[in-house]
Amino acid sequence: MIRKDQELAFMLQYENVAWYQKGEVRILDRRVYPGKVRYEVCRTHQEVAKAIADMVTQSAGPFTAAGMGMALAAKEVEHEPVEQQLEKLKKAGEVLANARPTTANRMKLVVEGCIVAAKEGFRYGEAPDQVIFHHTVESLNRRYSKMEEVAEYLVDLFPQGGRIMTQCFGETIVGMMLRVAKRRKLDLAFFCPETRPYLQGARLTASVIQDQGYPVTVISDNMVGVTLKEKKIDVFTSAADTIALDGHVVNKVGTMQIALLAKHFGIPYYVTGIPDQGKHSVKDVVIEERNPLEVLEFQGVKTTLEGVKGYYPAFDITPPEYVSAVVTNRGIYTPYNITDYFKKGEEQYY
Repeated sequence: MIRKDQELAFMLQYENVAWYQKGEVRILDRRVYPGKVRYEVCRTHQEVAKAIADMVTQSAGPFTAAGMGMALAAKEVEHEPVEQQLEKLKKAGEVLANARPTTANRMKLVVEGCIVAAKEGFRYGEAPDQVIFHHTVESLNRRYSKMEEVAEYLVDLFPQGGRIMTQCFGETIVGMMLRVAKRRKLDLAFFCPETRPYLQGARLTASVIQDQGYPVTVISDNMVGVTLKEKKIDVFTSAADTIALDGHVVNKVGTMQIALLAKHFGIPYYVTGIPDQGKHSVKDVVIEERNPLEVLEFQGVKTTLEGVKGYYPAFDITPPEYVSAVVTNRGIYTPYNITDYFKKGEEQYY
């Protein structure tokens, strides 16, 4: 296998996303990066699920963490009869897949793939934890490969000298977009809203862009309108936690308001990712509401008076009329014809 994380930023290297070894899963703690380089060490699959729920990793990171968590779950039950091992793996899969509700459909695909891999391991007398580990690394590599294909189409839409605004942390597409742009010798500048309350844009996206050699400017979330206008932004782009088949886009909260502003100023919004065949319409989407206390403090420091209330929907939904294009590994679609993506059949992605 040729690894696809070459030339990518530190936090996109496979070992720094999530890694299973010697009965532990190590996950780079994105809550404190880049101020600190710290790893959360999980010794049970329940601890991995908690790390996912607690936002130790997010964006596409939970897909890898869940796979590594399944390897750990297999290790936990390795001395039990095969049938019991499989039953407990299925239960572990339910725990990991449902760590965060909005992306549960994609996470179920991850854990189901791990169970299939384990069954193959049992058939050939191989250690199931190692089979699941290698399956997870191959899945991660496949996702990086697919997102590089997406990046080729996305970068086609960037003008030379373009000014690009992002939202939150699109993980793999950010790294691949930068690598493709550099390969083509494109002169670009990036603007990242900070993305409260975890500051993923400021800490993660900006760090990856800086690591990979492009100029990047961080703005607070309430500076989007003036920045789009005064800095003459050419393109707004984001990844998506879900792309429903009716063209609605679910992404980190704040995406909708940027899309609205971009539409006002005549700036295209290009969303990247693979449509979700299991999400036929926006009605199938469950928006995760996180602990409101996360809005009322930052890194453990309370920012409001006692008694003040908070509200934290983790995602919002952008209607299709504000989406200029959906950029996939199979080309560029409008939000109104994305079901055409599946005319060539389904692909194994997770």
